[in-house]
Amino acid sequence: MLGFESIVINMTEHLNRLTPRQIVFELDQYIIGQNDAKRNVAIALRNRWRRMNSPEDIQREIIPNNILMIGATGVGKTEIARRLAKIADAPFVKVEASKFTEVGYVGRDVESMVRDLVEQAVGMVRMQKKEEVKIKAEQAVEDIILDALIPPVHGSGAVKPVPENGSEEMPQSDAELNQRTRERFREKIRNGELDSRKIEIEVQQNQVPNVGMIGGAVDDVSMMNIQEMIGNMMPRRGKKRKVTVEEARKLLLDEEASKLIDMDEVKLEAIKKAENLGIIFIDEIDKVASSRSGGSGPDVSREGVQRDLLPIVEGSAVNTKHGVIQTDHILFIAAGAFHVSKPSDLIPELQGRFPIRVELNSLTESDFYQILKAPKNALTKQYAAMMESEGVELEFEDGALREIARIAFEVNSEVENIGARRLQTVMSSLLNDFMFDIPDIIGDGSHIAITAEMVQERLSALVKNRDLSQYIL
Repeated sequence: MLGFESIVINMTEHLNRLTPRQIVFELDQYIIGQNDAKRNVAIALRNRWRRMNSPEDIQREIIPNNILMIGATGVGKTEIARRLAKIADAPFVKVEASKFTEVGYVGRDVESMVRDLVEQAVGMVRMQKKEEVKIKAEQAVEDIILDALIPPVHGSGAVKPVPENGSEEMPQSDAELNQRTRERFREKIRNGELDSRKIEIEVQQNQVPNVGMIGGAVDDVSMMNIQEMIGNMMPRRGKKRKVTVEEARKLLLDEEASKLIDMDEVKLEAIKKAENLGIIFIDEIDKVASSRSGGSGPDVSREGVQRDLLPIVEGSAVNTKHGVIQTDHILFIAAGAFHVSKPSDLIPELQGRFPIRVELNSLTESDFYQILKAPKNALTKQYAAMMESEGVELEFEDGALREIARIAFEVNSEVENIGARRLQTVMSSLLNDFMFDIPDIIGDGSHIAITAEMVQERLSALVKNRDLSQYIL
């Protein structure tokens, strides 16, 4: 089993290559603008490597610089946090603060976000471990498939006599012949020659019953532990299935890989990964900000949610089905539009736990143009890839991109500003007719060129109709 030092070394090796400038460069591939926010999250991520490589006596004293992002919807707050987690190969959970309720009311408790983070970490580590044992698992699957095709013969068996014609072929037992045949079939399996052949295999099934409790309330952790305990007590049943060799390989690979990994090691590493690299993104934090004018009603409930969030953000021990996790060094990124309330409406204790405040800029028409053109996952590239799967080539002229950006910005200004998400609505209105006609009318090998004139013609009604009641925007 890996020791704590080995786990930390494995985590810091990847972070070591990520300097703040490199992190910003990676974020620039997907997010336009918001340089201030990118710099701050880059520093926060690099500080994790710095903490884990500091002297042991000071490591626990270095607290993360939690960040409060302030900006309207659709300007990139969630995308920055999500991309940061992918860059760092870190477990990531997004929650909405408005979904939590004060203890004693109906709703999710705040500790559930930490349990979700641990589940994410366990999944990530399990996938990594399965990749490490993939070759051994593939060999085990090959043996199972071979056993189904050609059952092995054990023992020496009868020995075939030497041929009378005096050939040099040596006498062979049935077991030796069987082994040679199995090796020939093994090559055929690897080459895919037997993928369509049907075989019968046994797939393990672990049926965990749904457990309900009568009487007092049971918290999430206790319920998960009860279900897992009952599931472990019940015997695993094998189910016979007749499938092709190709399907058998897919069904058995995950099962065999799971047998080769140590789940205790996975859980230990996952908890350390969540503790040291985990990122929790708390959206809509402004929805639980109260006026702090005193009294009762909704403001009291919202302040109660803040007080429930406080110990988690400050650092506390949370019980999960995989073990106890300390939240002291999890990076918390909170975000909100703060149109009605303001950051100072949060309780002072919670404000103090988000020392870094970043205000994200509203997107301009130029930003929309860059969002359509530059990112690796730009909407234009997504639509082009979808049409390419049907054999249709989609091309956007530069003037068309500028016109789409202008229309999206104009609609945002006149109706409601939903940021870059408006581009999805505009692109959908522009291209839906094409998407419907492929492949029945627009066939394989066709070329579609989107011009500025076409954009104006197809989206003119979208701009003229001020209330836009006929559109889902």
